[in-house]
Amino acid sequence: MTATTQERTPPRPVRQIARAVPLPAGAGMARTLVERNYVSFRRTWTIIVSGFFEPVFFLFAMGVGIGSLVGDVELADGRAVPYAVFVAPALLASSAMNGAVFDSTSNVFFKLKYARLYDSVLATPLGPRDVAVGEICWALLRGLVYSGAFLAVATLAGAVTSPWAVLAVPAATLIGWAFASIGMAATTYMRSWADSEYVQLAIMPMFLFSATFFPLEAYPEALQWVVQATPLYHGVGMVRELMLGDVTGAMVGHVAYLGVMGLIGTTWAARRVETLLLR
Repeated sequence: MTATTQERTPPRPVRQIARAVPLPAGAGMARTLVERNYVSFRRTWTIIVSGFFEPVFFLFAMGVGIGSLVGDVELADGRAVPYAVFVAPALLASSAMNGAVFDSTSNVFFKLKYARLYDSVLATPLGPRDVAVGEICWALLRGLVYSGAFLAVATLAGAVTSPWAVLAVPAATLIGWAFASIGMAATTYMRSWADSEYVQLAIMPMFLFSATFFPLEAYPEALQWVVQATPLYHGVGMVRELMLGDVTGAMVGHVAYLGVMGLIGTTWAARRVETLLLR
């Protein structure tokens, strides 16, 4: 083929390339969308910071207030720990879940259905998979900030008893990835703001009944397997093991569960966003 023929050959459209190349190669410019979100939110940083206070309030209300009435909590291995020490890891895991779900549902739904932001994004070299991966990564960054700040407060409050707790931040990031990816995939099916109630209906029971505020053994035996099947239970168990310094073989199961959930959610979200934006 001559050089003249090569010059006249039209390049393949970016959208066709995005369809032809599987993940993660089809999401190589997702960082550009993350940068866009950072620039957009840096003037309204107080909105992001406000999300940090909810788990802190819960820590002092549940851990310190109710903890003074409950006393110590006996763990499965027979150890007894103060209630604040028991509940702090669960609140960190729940904070990662709530932040990721909120950012990947309400914010993404507004950009998708009302602001029509992604229609403008597709006029650039970015593709639909970049949109999916970029929004999920942005939710992870917010969760990382929340987790690190909450861990610092929990340490000052005396609710951290092991140096393993430093790994609770990347663990919370894994939780955020799992829930953000599934949340964004679910958002692509939302028709109106009323559908967001279904999101709350899904996460509220997990927040209350994933061994968050009392041990798994407190549940009836018939319900324990249901609790263990929920994703937040694995997030709480993973962070609790790290913050209590009791790392066991169950950690592998927790990480595998959330990792597979994140992979499935990211692939699902990318395909759904591609279907919606390129139809």
